[in-house]
Amino acid sequence: MHPLDEICHIKKEKRQKQTNTCGFTLVEILIAMAIGLIVLAAVYGVFTLQNKKLKTQEQIVEMQQSARVAMDMMTREIRMAGYDSLGTSNAGITSATANSINFTMDLNADGDTTDSNENVTYSLYTSGGIQKLGRTTGGGAVQPVAEYIKALTFNYYDATGAVTATLANIRKIKITVTARTALPDPEYTANGGYRTITLTSQVTPRNLAY
Repeated sequence: MHPLDEICHIKKEKRQKQTNTCGFTLVEILIAMAIGLIVLAAVYGVFTLQNKKLKTQEQIVEMQQSARVAMDMMTREIRMAGYDSLGTSNAGITSATANSINFTMDLNADGDTTDSNENVTYSLYTSGGIQKLGRTTGGGAVQPVAEYIKALTFNYYDATGAVTATLANIRKIKITVTARTALPDPEYTANGGYRTITLTSQVTPRNLAY
């Protein structure tokens, strides 16, 4: 063999060896892809689970805040029921049912309860398919205080702590508010999947007669 031919043959064999030893086979590529897909599916599953839990926690926090805001507003205002510094406005509790309350107060001490925020009603109403806690003042339109309120209950007691239905005898009011999440939790089976919270507060209107 001619020396040049031998050199070319050796170079050709080297190229063939390099070609045979470099890169991945089709089987290796398929295995790598399968492993990658398994890892990706696992990561996606963890992400989806964490995302669901995060959304659930956000709904619970929103529900709790809504219920607390509603309770704080009602207790603060009901505590002022009957405020009448001049003693001429006849302020007090004017209607008391199991699910609503109406009361008056002379906030600006002008001798009447016809001004803004002096005649207040708290009750439940439904708007857009959502049950809400509503606040009405002076016979105007109802204003939403909190959404997704499942229940609102008032209990009335006299000076001895006994339950009473007589307006003039009411000295203490127990308020119970139950709120729910806006959306159901697929992993929660009670209450149709809706998480709920119930808050209770007892209010003693400081301005009612004793």
